[in-house]
Amino acid sequence: MLLLGGPIPKAAQLTANAVRGAGRVLEVACGTGLFTDALAPVVGELVATDYAEAMVQRTQARLGDLTNVRFMRRDVMALDDSDGVFDAVVASNVLHLLPDLVGGLAAIRRVLRPGGLLIAPTYCHDQTALSRLASSVLGVLSLPAHRRFSLASLVSAIEAANLTVSQSELVPGLLPIGFVLAARPQSGDTTQDDVDAPIV
Repeated sequence: MLLLGGPIPKAAQLTANAVRGAGRVLEVACGTGLFTDALAPVVGELVATDYAEAMVQRTQARLGDLTNVRFMRRDVMALDDSDGVFDAVVASNVLHLLPDLVGGLAAIRRVLRPGGLLIAPTYCHDQTALSRLASSVLGVLSLPAHRRFSLASLVSAIEAANLTVSQSELVPGLLPIGFVLAARPQSGDTTQDDVDAPIV
């Protein structure tokens, strides 16, 4: 995985800049804590989670002295938080791994407060011929992606979840990272969810 690390420091810095000053932040798929390390100093409270208990334990062992961070095992598909309780959600390099992308983005959107931010730095396997080749090799090595994004298709997927994208850029690398910043619309804004909602 060392070969994939090139774009991570810049992506982590972009992410930290985007959430700077946020009060309560959820990090899904914290992994080994590369983004956690950058986020903790700039937010009020960080809830760092991962589907894999081993990852949570590893990151907590390394960063457990951070007093504003809580570590726990969580599945992004089964978030049990109340609606609208986070100022921001960071989903770093996980959207391409979700079996149900629509459900995962809906869960993230639900726990964001109106106006809250989704920051989604995500490997773009389908961005270049080289990234497609690297992705194929990683698939053979049992590191499969459920979908292969380009930056354009990543932005489209997030917008389809009724989140408003305000920034997107590509961080170069063997597998480049698409950095996307989006927001849940304010409660007074009309979204496709509002249009499609049944009248009861």
